[in-house]
Amino acid sequence: MRLRHIEVFHAIMQVGTISGAAQVLHISQPAVTKVLQHAELQLGMPLFERVRGKLYPKPEAHRLFAETEKLHRDLQGIRRLAASLKSRAGETVRLVSTPTLAISVLPAALTLWRRDFAETRCELATFHTTEIVNALRLGEADLALSLQDPRHPGIEAEPIAQGALTVMAPAGTWSAEECRTPLSAAELGGQFAGELIGLADGDPLGETVVAACEAQDVHPVFHTVVQTYQIARSLVEAGAGSAVLDPFTAASAAPDKVQCRPWAPAIPVQLYLLSASHAPLSHGARELANCIGAVARGLLEGCR
Repeated sequence: MRLRHIEVFHAIMQVGTISGAAQVLHISQPAVTKVLQHAELQLGMPLFERVRGKLYPKPEAHRLFAETEKLHRDLQGIRRLAASLKSRAGETVRLVSTPTLAISVLPAALTLWRRDFAETRCELATFHTTEIVNALRLGEADLALSLQDPRHPGIEAEPIAQGALTVMAPAGTWSAEECRTPLSAAELGGQFAGELIGLADGDPLGETVVAACEAQDVHPVFHTVVQTYQIARSLVEAGAGSAVLDPFTAASAAPDKVQCRPWAPAIPVQLYLLSASHAPLSHGARELANCIGAVARGLLEGCR
């Protein structure tokens, strides 16, 4: 089967009629019929039962559709890539970020960057890391921010700032002297038993916290579990519990509502700049990355 045969066949399977496929493909009904007949001729068998003007897929058509669905998804990816390459005619920097970094680091970084790039268009979106990798690979984004190195062969991961796991509690929990000393898992489990806010299963930071606790023979119990670091931070600010979070989220919390202490032993948390291996950053994108790194490092310095 040729690519055009597959395209027409897939459209017919999706909408169920020749007329519907013609509308989807923006061609005439006779053209759809001709391509389908040619495809069936090459295959040496009919793909549909024709009953009173309606098409009913034969078992062979269903099996073929399952395979062509994979190709159809690949073709959609190629079309998106082609469209994104075309849209690069104007100067645009496309940045994607995990939600927590978009809130904690990017506002100040974009403000700094705008001093020298006032006319450059910047498109900002928030994705999770797996979605970020796909966006970079398809050319739908120029650069990205994440607390994870996806370790993907097509993605460059450049560390641009580093902090450490941070314990956050409502204001008034500790004395000024206590805030300057690290907090161990044993102390955490004893002081905040039942009050710790946990992160959803599968979250890399949450898994790190649990593993660090279990390494000290502490088994934390979470009565509240959230999906995002921002929600955990907001709950701590409201006095609803305590949490172990990344340093960037902790540093962006309201200083009059929370207190922070380093985790012991220290566990580093990296901020990564991600980009596609085959696509060097433009001058504007590189300068934006520099601003993000400077702001992120300054945010952490302000908390020490």
